[in-house]
Amino acid sequence: MVKRVSLWNAGCPVARSLDAIGDWWSLLIIRDAFDGKRRFGEFQNGLGISKGVLSTRLRDLTKRGIFETVPASDGTAYREYILTEKGRGLFPVIVALRQWGEDHPFTDGEARSSLVDREERAPVARLEVRAADGRSLHWSDTQVIGS
Repeated sequence: MVKRVSLWNAGCPVARSLDAIGDWWSLLIIRDAFDGKRRFGEFQNGLGISKGVLSTRLRDLTKRGIFETVPASDGTAYREYILTEKGRGLFPVIVALRQWGEDHPFTDGEARSSLVDREERAPVARLEVRAADGRSLHWSDTQVIGS
């Protein structure tokens, strides 16, 4: 088995982000948390993930400050995983992945889920990258500076 290399000390924000949330299980756990799942069993049943992998991912996401554990909302002895402010900051990332997924890996007419505004039940507007002055930016309108 190949040993995972940490990107935590990389000078690139994308690399550091991937170190924290870059495997598919972590992103799917975070997606499910946005969809209202809070308990270990809910994540496991919904994802079909092994208990060991789920436990490792939840422990790491909690250590990195993306989740916190709280007493179960129903008063039982269980603990629940809730997204912290840092974790909730990943919402645009999940939406961007979802919107890319709506456009590319499905064939025409193939069934898929969609994200809608809870109040209006209308599709969520497409995410856009904008300049500080509000202009819409294309990838070729940007550059990385610094390390």
